[in-house]
Amino acid sequence: MSNHKKGKHVPVLTKEAIQGLNVQKGKQYIDATVGDAGHATRIIKKGGLVLAIDWDPGAVKRAKQRLKEVCLAPNQVLRGPTQPFICVVGNFKNLAKIAGKYGFGHPAGILFDLGVSSPQLEDPKRGLSFTKEGPLDMRLDPSLKRTAKDLINELSQEELYEIFTRNAQEELARPISKAIVRARRLKPVATTVELAEIVRGVAATRRGRSKLHPATKVFLALRIEVNEETANLKEGVFQAIDLLRPEGRLVVISFHETEDRIVKHALRKGLREKKLTILTRKPMTASMPERTRNPRARSAKLRIAERL
Repeated sequence: MSNHKKGKHVPVLTKEAIQGLNVQKGKQYIDATVGDAGHATRIIKKGGLVLAIDWDPGAVKRAKQRLKEVCLAPNQVLRGPTQPFICVVGNFKNLAKIAGKYGFGHPAGILFDLGVSSPQLEDPKRGLSFTKEGPLDMRLDPSLKRTAKDLINELSQEELYEIFTRNAQEELARPISKAIVRARRLKPVATTVELAEIVRGVAATRRGRSKLHPATKVFLALRIEVNEETANLKEGVFQAIDLLRPEGRLVVISFHETEDRIVKHALRKGLREKKLTILTRKPMTASMPERTRNPRARSAKLRIAERL
């Protein structure tokens, strides 16, 4: 990523997200995907009280430290004995339960910043990046039992095809699935580089020139499947809609078509059920300067809704 230190996560559409939440002093907000706390710090600086959730224990540890530093800054008006945040490890599919446990049962705003963070991508042990050699793991929650290696080496050719098509709309899903099954007959596919090379070999003879690395969608599809991201997102967004207090705001930043489609359908359902008004007729996208500074912003889409 350009113009930021290696491993440092740069949140996207931050100004738009905070404005969308309509943060007000003393009111409660849930950051359902706190990551490195880029958005949460801004909520706190505006006087909001934050319940910060992430299913990655490492992210929660980093976020907690960063939020403490923000609260203790010399010019920070919130400095004092009471911390304006709670940081917890959890999956947003359990959002209602977590919110109730920590006294955030009717928040004024809920934020989802989906996808993965730069520190997660930079860690070879995670196996999330096709540019770094590491085990085919891809678990965002280390307590999950199934890894990408398990899927690649155990699922049938048809099952792999279904995952690549459903989760990432991979046009070469069938030949890629066939090539993976052929390769694993010789030996298990165990590393990120091995899988990327299999995909590259297929794409080299079939796909025209593309800005995307040929393994991009395959890695995305496997990450979604390993972490059950589709089911979790559906659960989380529907729970968020029901949790919000009247005039509470829901802000969701997504990074690929599958995520955005789920969010769009959930908001439209909330509209039909007269639970929501949708404030973004079309999703907001990053400005050209932000896209230049942070390539991750290029695919970001932001949607905002308000509880009735």
